[in-house]
Amino acid sequence: MTPQPSATSKSTTAPFPHTRRWHRLRPVDLRDERTDGAVVATSYGHRDFWVRRLLALGDATALMLALLLSQPFGKDVHLPMHLLWGLLAVPLWIVLFKAYGLYDRDAKRVSHSTVDDIPWVFHAVLLGVLLLWVYYKFLGSRQLVLAEIAALGISLFAATLVLRFTVRSASTRLLRGERVLVVGEDAMTDVLVRKMRAHPEYGIDPIGIVTPSGQATSSVPALGRIDNLRTAVVEHGVDRIVVSADGLDEADHLALLYRCRELSLKVSFLPHVFDAMGPSVAIDDVEGITLLGINPPVLSRSSRLMKRLLDIAGSTLLLLICAPVLGVIALAIKLDSRGPVFFRQRRIGKDGRPFLLLKFRTMCEDAEQRVEELRRFSKDPNWLHLENDPRLTRIGRLLRIASLDELPQLWNVLRGEMSLVGPRPLVEAEDKRIGGWARGRLQLTPGITGSWQVLGRTTIPFEEMVKLDYLYVTNWSLWSDVRLILRTFPALMTRRGAN
Repeated sequence: MTPQPSATSKSTTAPFPHTRRWHRLRPVDLRDERTDGAVVATSYGHRDFWVRRLLALGDATALMLALLLSQPFGKDVHLPMHLLWGLLAVPLWIVLFKAYGLYDRDAKRVSHSTVDDIPWVFHAVLLGVLLLWVYYKFLGSRQLVLAEIAALGISLFAATLVLRFTVRSASTRLLRGERVLVVGEDAMTDVLVRKMRAHPEYGIDPIGIVTPSGQATSSVPALGRIDNLRTAVVEHGVDRIVVSADGLDEADHLALLYRCRELSLKVSFLPHVFDAMGPSVAIDDVEGITLLGINPPVLSRSSRLMKRLLDIAGSTLLLLICAPVLGVIALAIKLDSRGPVFFRQRRIGKDGRPFLLLKFRTMCEDAEQRVEELRRFSKDPNWLHLENDPRLTRIGRLLRIASLDELPQLWNVLRGEMSLVGPRPLVEAEDKRIGGWARGRLQLTPGITGSWQVLGRTTIPFEEMVKLDYLYVTNWSLWSDVRLILRTFPALMTRRGAN
């Protein structure tokens, strides 16, 4: 039997390798005197409990609705028996979605949305419909025909996404927001807190910060020292912590992770080296040593071809659909004020090549000549950002509200000067302010929409917009373009970041 060290002896074995300063963040006893010895549990389990079960209920409801909607396409269907067999298949359906991780990602990620679920839901539905065909063939009362299978798959995919979106929206409104505690303080702390507060759809509430010294200058209140993490968690009902890499070494991180596991806390890290990597980082390992792989520095020919094909197909389709709207807008502009229908402005494109960006004219004729005169009223010194721009015409103000003034840029996309999704196209004066690594944002064609459009448009500071563009370029994928296009529509409808 291995002898145990006495209470007064000094152990030479660390709980983890290389944990030299384990004593600074040692594991704590979770039995709180205010709960008569009961183990303290954070409240995140309650929220996640309901979100997971509501998502499962939504998925089960989507299955039953899809079976009902596909029923007219089948042959010799006895509806009550058909729905009964479908009801018996619900547990298998939930297990399939669980296997795809569709009930766990909300707890892992802060900004997870239904749009992020699309690839996984598509895969799960594809496999699930095949399994349902086998299920009905060998266990059910009849066999599904091809038309019924197609109708089932399409309606099931659509119903699942709609109900998942509804569940998440309702959860954000009805359940208490996830309370976030920041651990450690650095230059990124206030930026992160501001971004959390700017997106209520995330359902998160930054409530405070703990630091090694117990002092902080951030916009959230200081809640003590890191050593007293348990006290802050219990008193403020913390659900998740966000850990900054600043001031903490490997031993501190390991100890902190151990403590968070004991406290049942969700953990997110904010290591600065990842800021320039973005979300496409792939986790690799070499015999247990973790490596982070990032995208190749140059897009392959096939990637560039796919992006260009998406631009051509999307811009052509949208120009055909919007042709009547374009005509009505052009007539309204001519009747409202003097000047041309279109506004052409020199912008900087891919690899620094200039091009003429096309928009509907929304301002008076001398708008460009008044830029310097109005710059002193700008919210941001790097570009002209006015609360109420006096140069806007009556029709122009309406077009800006609906972002319809940007429709002619579809012609720029068709010509190859712009892309549907890409970095923000800047004027020459703004482009000259960007140097160094940030010039990498010009490696892709500028876009009509992008991260800056989805996340806040004019509410995003210039430096942050440049960084978002750089991260978009270095993390490009076809799915990221599709995802940004899908997220653009709700951003436009809610006028997020619009003047």
